[in-house]
Amino acid sequence: MRKFLIGAALALTTATAPAQAADMAPGYYNPGYGPVVAAYTWMGPYIGAQIGYGWGNATGSGTKPSGVIGGLHAGYNWQTGGLVLGGEADVTFSGAEDTFASWKFTNPWFSTIRGRAGIAMNNILFYGTVGLAIGELKATTPYGSESKTHTGWTAGVGLEVAMTQNWSARAEYLYLDLSERGYAVTGVSNGLDMNQLRLGVSYRF
Repeated sequence: MRKFLIGAALALTTATAPAQAADMAPGYYNPGYGPVVAAYTWMGPYIGAQIGYGWGNATGSGTKPSGVIGGLHAGYNWQTGGLVLGGEADVTFSGAEDTFASWKFTNPWFSTIRGRAGIAMNNILFYGTVGLAIGELKATTPYGSESKTHTGWTAGVGLEVAMTQNWSARAEYLYLDLSERGYAVTGVSNGLDMNQLRLGVSYRF
């Protein structure tokens, strides 16, 4: 009886081992549990586009420029476990403008270079971002028009969801701070603080 039980156990082990190995193989379909799906990876380069809305304050002017914004972005991610680190650059065209009394301020464009750090939960990525910013501010008064390029910083948070291995969608908030510079047509120093809500899509290579 003892020999029979040992022999039956060995036979059962031999018979189930190939099935267990097949269950672990990539792409194997088990009717009881569905397909085995590999973990999503955020590693690699990507490009994309974003659109949104920005609103803020042209410091020292009383104007609060706001409007639709949109542009392009590109970046690269490194991933180890659930930690995702990366860098991203974007250029954004802006329709933000406002008039107060006889002063009008417009922000035609801005660009950022940022680091990103996030936590991935398979195909969902929560991230924070911070970096440098550069952009144009144009002042128009009864004394004429004057445009200057400003530098500054930006920071924000976002949520990105991979829809396929190549395509992902994101929603993010960014704060932009362009430092003050002196304007001859206003006689004071002016800069730009702007809040942004942006939606975007990215293609990963």
